[in-house]
Amino acid sequence: MREIEIAGVTVPHLGSVYVAGEWLPATGPAYEVVSPSTEQTVAEVTLPSAKEADAALAAATDTGWGRLPVEQRVEICARFCSALEARFPELGTVWAAEAGMPVRYSATLHKYGAAGAWNSVLECAADALRDDHRSSLLGDVVVRREPAGVVVAILAYNGPVVTMATKVVPALLAGCPVVVKAAPESQLIMRLVAESAVTAGFPAGALSILCSDVEVARQLTADPRADLVSLTGGRVAAQQIIESTRDRFARTHLELGGKSPALILDDAPLDRVLKSLVPGATGGAGQVCAALSRVLISRQRHDELVDRLRAAWQGLRIGDPFDRETQIGPVVNPAALRRTEGFVDRALAAGGEVVTGGKRPEGSSAGYYYEPTLITGVARDADLAQNEVFGPVTVVQAYEDFADGLRLANDTSFGLAASVYTTDRDLALAAASAISAGSVAINTFGPAVSAPFGGVKGSGWGRESGPEGVHEFTELKQIVVGPGV
Repeated sequence: MREIEIAGVTVPHLGSVYVAGEWLPATGPAYEVVSPSTEQTVAEVTLPSAKEADAALAAATDTGWGRLPVEQRVEICARFCSALEARFPELGTVWAAEAGMPVRYSATLHKYGAAGAWNSVLECAADALRDDHRSSLLGDVVVRREPAGVVVAILAYNGPVVTMATKVVPALLAGCPVVVKAAPESQLIMRLVAESAVTAGFPAGALSILCSDVEVARQLTADPRADLVSLTGGRVAAQQIIESTRDRFARTHLELGGKSPALILDDAPLDRVLKSLVPGATGGAGQVCAALSRVLISRQRHDELVDRLRAAWQGLRIGDPFDRETQIGPVVNPAALRRTEGFVDRALAAGGEVVTGGKRPEGSSAGYYYEPTLITGVARDADLAQNEVFGPVTVVQAYEDFADGLRLANDTSFGLAASVYTTDRDLALAAASAISAGSVAINTFGPAVSAPFGGVKGSGWGRESGPEGVHEFTELKQIVVGPGV
């Protein structure tokens, strides 16, 4: 068994893949895990191939996971989640090594995001799946939720443990066997996740985890044995999934990107605003689907607020993701760095002004680092104002009055999340109702992981988390009980 040690954490099975409860030899190509902070190779692993993908689907189709009582599924999933929770420090360490996410960030994200989400669904699953009884002219009716079938769950690199909590655990609780297709940039962290699955004792076929390239993802989503495809990712991938599933009418669940606004009203106290706005906009170096990447402020207070935002952004600590004081690490790879630089270059060419950041850090000789950046003065239809950067760049936009602020908040093809800052409760609730987004937070940054979360418009469809997140992986059946029974 090939293994490697990273900062005291042993990562095993570098040449294997977790399929249906077993570690099988991976037969795909070699893949180098490169540290985004040093640009040095951390490990070499072997990717799964079409052979392992086929084996995972075959095992998922044959498993009896969905026939187990829900209480037994909850018990096994709870062991899985407890094993993951016990390894949070190790998961954060290897995530820092391969994805550049600061250990400070992962500690918060895993404690409040992952653990919060799975504790919520573990608690509500039995109630969420209980039969409902109704009456009809034909007789009594039992409304039952049954597993939707084999789920292919496609995860992004920017929060694999949280996505296990919001997507994979609910699907398992619903009775669906799951084949996870994790990102190539999640090789090390997902091997530790798979080890936790071994500890939990899932039946054969209930769960497989493949960290593979796009070709394996295409194979999995096109396979007729995949009854439901759940994606956390981008629009292009979503469109490809829709194309690959439409001929067989397979269900899809799409949690896509965002261009989420933070609407700051004039009465909002800035000290309180910044406590959630700064991490909400810059956490994960902006590589967060719900990141508050548009800060909307009134023209009347524009200069004052920009000065305060500049000071807050300049106070962020950039550096080694293993350092517990680091708030901003590198972006994940050279392509992400080039994309970030391209957005900034286009914004400046179109008349935008850099408030702070806008370049690689001084003295940065290695790593895919980019300063947390604020840009103002761009047109409402500018590339930076309309499209997701997925990097540490935030645009500041001015509105004229409350109605214009709402228009600006909705002036995007995305609709994932938003925040509204004000001391006026009625105004806040009016804004929350008017903003087209799946999640609106008032005087904080969301979403809450105990409630359903997902997007509208170009941010996808379907919901994760809470009982509704379990329902997402079920089919409704009515059973009419006529006379004589």
